[in-house]
Amino acid sequence: MAAGLVISAPASGVGKTTLTLALARAWRHRGLHVQCFKSGPDYIDPAFHAAATGRASVNVDSWAMDRATIENLVSRGADADLVLAEGSMGLFDGVAARGVCGTGATADIAEMLGWPVVLVIDPSGQAQTAAAIAAGLRDYRAGVRLAGVVLNRVASPRHEDLVRRALVDAGIAVFGALPRHAEISLPKRHLGLVQAEEQAEIGQLIDEAARFVAEHVDLEAVLRSAASWSPQPAASGPKLVPPGQRIALARDAAFSFVYPHMLEAWRAAGAEILPFSPLADEAPDASADVCWLPGGYPELHAGRIASNARFRSSLRAFADTRPVHGECGGYMVLGTALTDADGIRHEMTGLLGLETSFAKRRMHLGYRLATLAAPMPGHRPGARLRGHEFHYSTILAQPDTPLAVVHDATGAVIAETGSRRGHVSGTFFHLIAEDR
Repeated sequence: MAAGLVISAPASGVGKTTLTLALARAWRHRGLHVQCFKSGPDYIDPAFHAAATGRASVNVDSWAMDRATIENLVSRGADADLVLAEGSMGLFDGVAARGVCGTGATADIAEMLGWPVVLVIDPSGQAQTAAAIAAGLRDYRAGVRLAGVVLNRVASPRHEDLVRRALVDAGIAVFGALPRHAEISLPKRHLGLVQAEEQAEIGQLIDEAARFVAEHVDLEAVLRSAASWSPQPAASGPKLVPPGQRIALARDAAFSFVYPHMLEAWRAAGAEILPFSPLADEAPDASADVCWLPGGYPELHAGRIASNARFRSSLRAFADTRPVHGECGGYMVLGTALTDADGIRHEMTGLLGLETSFAKRRMHLGYRLATLAAPMPGHRPGARLRGHEFHYSTILAQPDTPLAVVHDATGAVIAETGSRRGHVSGTFFHLIAEDR
């Protein structure tokens, strides 16, 4: 029987990912099998989880997924000794309007699965107030149980003592306190952490984090606080139909934002995935019946993409007879041009009229509910797709037929409708699940 814990915090940026990776690796060094999950729409952290544990990690999302799907996904942890679900943002942070079975908050997953929460608290610039914050989070929602706290970035032994005493007085267990330690900071860029596969030293960094955390955190006490858990039989997996039988999937440093659960759902339905690299000037497999370009960082590689004539010409030839779909960065590459952060305009594949600029930065972030006005690979007109949008690019032109009517989580209509032209379609949102 596995034991489950949720790693969360009052806010983003306090060290949830680093602690999750360190705990997972430290327990793995002790011979335990650890399974990680990510609560919410984050396509970067699961790769770090896999690097730390040696087991594939997937996202679970209460706004986009139903309970049966979530239970099906977490059931892969049944053979593990410990299951860790890393939260996103703050513990109770979600959207205002409820989705399929929640608001997307980490607390939804903690309550649904009955897993206690380990809070990461950064008490920088405060002392006893940190205990008030932790107590408020403990008492905010009756169905969410707080296991205890790990303090991060503690300034001094005196600082730790002040915070620790206040937490103990509030009846909150303190599992450990981490001094500031720059050597285990994970590098970041504009859409989050630099991806695990781009960091050659990621294994050593996680090992160092595990060593550091093991010195300062009572691993046995944390383990004892976990809830025993047996997964419930789930009727179904993620509600995602593969876009084709043989899928040419762009996969490299510019095209990497794809949810692991989506690829698994495609394979489970019998589809074959055929990776290729646009950055290496590769063509989609000629035997594929559909081509899918996920999101990523094309704005960092726009000049190289523009100069890769074989990729661009082969994709155009593919689109003459078969469907091509792009998400976010993939959508941008299907367009006419992309202007990078330096204001340089680069020609893209020209399969759509979309033109975007990264020089005119504005953050677009949030859940999306799209009702398709036209078909896209794997989904019929009228289908309701749930996804998430996160990018800084600005639309300069979007002249093609809109692909969908798209709403945010409040029900407001948004301008990023996606586009369709011939066999080619694209969206700015990343698909998570389809309403059934």
